[in-house]
Amino acid sequence: MSATGADSAGTEEGSVRAGRRTVRIHRPRKVLFPGSARSTDGERTDGGRTDGGRADVTKADLVEYYRSVARHMLPELRGRPLMLERHPDGLDGPRFMQKNIPGNYPDWARRAEMAKKGGTVTHPVCDDTATLVFLADQASVTFHRWLSRADRPDHPDRLVFDLDPARDDFEPVRAAALLLRELLDELALPASAMTTGSKGLHVIVRLDRRTAFDEVRAFAMDVARVLAARDPDRLTTEQRTDARAGRLYLDVQRNAYAQTAVAPYSVRPKEGAPVATPISWDQVKDPAVTARRWTVTDVLEQARTRPWSDVPARGRSLAPARRRLDALL
Repeated sequence: MSATGADSAGTEEGSVRAGRRTVRIHRPRKVLFPGSARSTDGERTDGGRTDGGRADVTKADLVEYYRSVARHMLPELRGRPLMLERHPDGLDGPRFMQKNIPGNYPDWARRAEMAKKGGTVTHPVCDDTATLVFLADQASVTFHRWLSRADRPDHPDRLVFDLDPARDDFEPVRAAALLLRELLDELALPASAMTTGSKGLHVIVRLDRRTAFDEVRAFAMDVARVLAARDPDRLTTEQRTDARAGRLYLDVQRNAYAQTAVAPYSVRPKEGAPVATPISWDQVKDPAVTARRWTVTDVLEQARTRPWSDVPARGRSLAPARRRLDALL
């Protein structure tokens, strides 16, 4: 990161080259993920190391992370309306969930005006590295993406199963993911897996955009019911927490218009800056892999392994899978 006009009062600015653009970075030394003692204005004071060796993550670090991961992340963001999870004062400060574009959104960055009840919302759309860097400078820690693209918002090209454990325990998640993959294989639907960077795992199916959200969601609900019936002691589709009895919840509620899911390679607002990370199915089986296994410090190495390379890029039709699923109901 190249900084210009720096001063000791913490009001410095910097700049980052992103593609053909240079993006200004405000207060690059601002600590977003504290890992060591800080001065009263939140600037790094001691080299950024904790007694245990973990570094602070500053805004400059967040910007550099997103700039570096852009080639892996942008294919999963392009054309999609976004909801931004912003932490302008770091994890110790307030959180803002922002759908409307920021007031200083640059003219060169894409946006999408999407219908909502009673009006419209103008969402940011991140198609290039410069936009990703600009949004990181806005302290957009996490990117939540629509499951459809702005040009055909009622027809998703992603179906997401969110495996949500009752406790912070990844073993039930691992077992549920492998069972779900077996069922999706029966339905001839290739699927990929992603740690959420929080507690659970997303299992993602790529679709051909021919099926509307209502039908996709109904399909996902039926898949979840079949899966829960195969292991009722450990899995549930109960939305009410008090009715789950400690079982893992098979959440399909994100499969609806204007709902979002955390985007691959997004940083999560948790200690150590964990990242929502695409993984292979062999890694799902690995007991060393957990929901927060990768952070901003090491996820690029994982991204370079192309963990989703064996999943067909072309989305599948749900029609044949629907017929196979009906036979199981």
